[in-house]
Amino acid sequence: MSLSADFPFQRVLDSINDGIYVTDLERRILYWSRSAEAITGWSANEVVGRKCGDNLLNHVDKDNHALCGEEFCPLHRAMATGKSSASPLLIFAQSKKGPRIPVQVSVAPIRNQAGEIVGGIENFRNYSELFKELQHAQKIQRQALVFDVPEDPRIRIRTHYIPHNLVGGDFYAIEPIDQDRYGVLLADVKGHGISSALYTMHFKSLYEEYKHLCSSPDQFVETINNRMYKLFRDNQSFATAMYAHIDLAARRLTLVSAGNPCPLHISPSGRFREIRCSGFALGMKENSKYESIYLYLEKGDRLLFVTDGALEIFDADHCLLDTDGLVDLLQSMDYPQTAVSLEAVEKALLHYSDQIRLEDDLTMIEIHYTGD
Repeated sequence: MSLSADFPFQRVLDSINDGIYVTDLERRILYWSRSAEAITGWSANEVVGRKCGDNLLNHVDKDNHALCGEEFCPLHRAMATGKSSASPLLIFAQSKKGPRIPVQVSVAPIRNQAGEIVGGIENFRNYSELFKELQHAQKIQRQALVFDVPEDPRIRIRTHYIPHNLVGGDFYAIEPIDQDRYGVLLADVKGHGISSALYTMHFKSLYEEYKHLCSSPDQFVETINNRMYKLFRDNQSFATAMYAHIDLAARRLTLVSAGNPCPLHISPSGRFREIRCSGFALGMKENSKYESIYLYLEKGDRLLFVTDGALEIFDADHCLLDTDGLVDLLQSMDYPQTAVSLEAVEKALLHYSDQIRLEDDLTMIEIHYTGD
């Protein structure tokens, strides 16, 4: 693919306020618009002919993933999947003067007359002003997800939370009840974005108000449901949730589900089992009753809790990942025998998908009972 100096649309592209650049399949920059120069400070002479991976722009996304590789790069994903971005993405570009600039980008593959993908195009705009407001909202929400879990050699808990936007609709809480008991709550408000994020803040306040009921899991979930019903009944929203009560002295796990995906139990030998449990989503039906499911823990057991952002993923053949696919993916990574980071799992989920990025908020919580 080449782009001649007398590219017929160059004047048109140079007159657009959004920055625009075009690359070949190796992400070598072929065209760099005047607005791209104005936004970043990099001139066409400095970037044309260089690859994105040369770290000149040094893009990172909102979750601090480096984009000069492949898997998380939106432009690479567009060319790999043959799809345009469905909605703008927030990334941070390195300006020539030094500081990073928040930019909102859209990407698309470029095809030749035969329909073959020969390159990609990205347009971006300066997002600095709106970003300041969203960044403030993000800080408030993330403060709601900070929990100080004491060091306990008997149990290890890992979390990985990636909102679809700067703020999201997933919520989790991890709280020691006493020296032997812990409560773990995972919730997912319908949708994602600002409105869902506001509901998670209400969820946080309800959790703080009623966490004294955590020792009675079914009562705790029933109480939260009734309060959420009063909040949701006029706008037809809802939240799925899973609550786990862990009693290390009794080596017993109590689970109450409110429509959340069933957790996975992984034995020390690597055997996977889905723990079947069900219940109405929170806010859908007043005075719903919830059933407790019990599991006795063996040394080395792991529990993996996820929101549906880890399961409702389609590949290029429109095959849904779902729970069985997630198990296959984890086994292909030799989990749990090999130390696998939850970020690596996120990367594998994106690799499976046929999208520019994951289409929903993603939260994963791993509980490892060491028995020490």
